[in-house]
Amino acid sequence: MIGFIGSVFSPWYRWSGRRDPQNHCCINVATYGPKGRFTMTDRGRSALRQSEDVFEVGPSSIRWEGDRLVIEVNEISSPPLISRVRGTITLHPEALFGQTHNLTPDGSHSWQPFAPIARIEVDLSPGHRWLGHGYFDANFGTAALEDDFNYWTWGRFPNRGGATCFYDAELRNGQAQETALHFHPDGRVDNIAPPPLTRFARSKWAVRRETRADAGFKPKQELPMLDAPFYTRAAVRTRIDGVESVGVHEALDLRRYAQPLLKPMLAVRVPRRRNWEFTSGRIGDQ
Repeated sequence: MIGFIGSVFSPWYRWSGRRDPQNHCCINVATYGPKGRFTMTDRGRSALRQSEDVFEVGPSSIRWEGDRLVIEVNEISSPPLISRVRGTITLHPEALFGQTHNLTPDGSHSWQPFAPIARIEVDLSPGHRWLGHGYFDANFGTAALEDDFNYWTWGRFPNRGGATCFYDAELRNGQAQETALHFHPDGRVDNIAPPPLTRFARSKWAVRRETRADAGFKPKQELPMLDAPFYTRAAVRTRIDGVESVGVHEALDLRRYAQPLLKPMLAVRVPRRRNWEFTSGRIGDQ
């Protein structure tokens, strides 16, 4: 689940010139398996409402309730499986982390892992109900991703009672930017020496994939999640300091994403809805 102000993967935001982020907001939800659905509706500024503890986009919302983050989902999935996706996701952080980490030398893009160690409860239609590992972070940027990056990978792997995260980016000038952190349940975070960057099998759309792994170990996909011409998400097995771990891994090819012909394809999966009225409580204009 991703909440956007300035929906970076929306073709409508790109076509608008990216001048008004609040006019292109979204709560994106993807579920996997036989009943998997994908929702990513680009909504106008009338659908956005914010306070210190609540973030609302049309019929869906994210809010803090004490020490829990509660996400109420009420969306319509995109083709080919069009249906309502509705329910609640509840995140219970083990600890909250306040550090911000620059992904570019000038800080034009940054990453803040708020709760890299958490428990999660999922109850979503149609038929997704489970408990497991949770994770909550944010990315911030003042420029388009494809203007500053060629490619990046990210991975979060449960490890040694906490979680290890790797963020590896190739900037447009070819420079490599790497971040390797281990988070402890008591709120400590360590900068660690990352194991070697290791390639493994490409995605179905032939997106290049690599992550960190002990020397001699080849990572492998355990479960496919989301495949697009420029992006892939999967559960991946790697080995860190001699311990094997299965975590969520993403790879993003910004050279591919920058291709203009890709945007009309995305528009099929990312509908645009300009209008919303909170006062009426209606859900018909989704």
